[in-house]
Amino acid sequence: MRNTFVSTLCELAERDDRIWLLCGDLGYSVLEKFAARFPDRYVNVGVAEQNMTGVAAGLAMAGKVVFTYSIANFPIMRCLEQVRNDICYHRLNVKIVAVGCGLPYGTHGYTHHGVEDVAVMRALPNMTVVAPGDPIEARLATHTLAEREGPGYLRLGKGGEATVHADEPVFQIGRAIPVREGGDVTLIAAGAILAETIRAAELLAERGISAGVISMPSIAPLDVTTVLEAAARTRWIVTVEEHSVTGGLGSAVAEVLAEAPATGARLLRCGVTAGPYSVGGQAYLRGLNQLDAAGIAQRVASVVDMAGARAGRR
Repeated sequence: MRNTFVSTLCELAERDDRIWLLCGDLGYSVLEKFAARFPDRYVNVGVAEQNMTGVAAGLAMAGKVVFTYSIANFPIMRCLEQVRNDICYHRLNVKIVAVGCGLPYGTHGYTHHGVEDVAVMRALPNMTVVAPGDPIEARLATHTLAEREGPGYLRLGKGGEATVHADEPVFQIGRAIPVREGGDVTLIAAGAILAETIRAAELLAERGISAGVISMPSIAPLDVTTVLEAAARTRWIVTVEEHSVTGGLGSAVAEVLAEAPATGARLLRCGVTAGPYSVGGQAYLRGLNQLDAAGIAQRVASVVDMAGARAGRR
């Protein structure tokens, strides 16, 4: 995803001289393409994310469209006050790009786990929060955020994410992307966990459970209509995200269902539940949190089977 982002940003910068890229002393072997082609619009601010955000705000107030780039939670948590007050309060054209969100940097420990970012960013005023599910969605999201007025947050994986879509989908802020149809369960995924979610649906099909899959790259604003349609169509809504179960996609969907007329659908949230002391590779940590395909399928099958058993006893 990160390579797709940089290539797309270069294409956009060729056509729009307002586009700038700022980084916090990282991105080596990734950002050189932009730095070489647009040296006057690229700034390595150093390990100073608060300053990077302030510089971005100043450039945006001068009419620029600024992308800031750093690992996981660094462009957010370390400079949250600057993001909130300098960018969001003034509705500035600053697009915050976090790479390696979720657990890709799991071996670095909790300081590099990006598992609360969506909860924080979707609570901020005027902030658009986007978590593309594959490189195609990442390219479309970069285009869309560059053109969209106001603050934006682009949540990316670290690299090597599988391409899910055979054809380019329609990508709009506030709209979900249907991936697979199913009549029993609807799996709603946000971010790079999308491929695992599709594999989980395939495993569920082997167990006789028909699972649809929806990619929800736009978390704020959320596609409320699609969530409610899925709730009316299937017995279970299952959210899947490489993020804390608190405050992210699952919480956003829960809010929609809680405020809607009764649909009869139940909600299961799949996300990061293991404590901050868990350290290891991304595959290991996904397994620990039941966020690999087998774990997701097992959790879904368990609740569906349990619900069926209860219904049979009535």
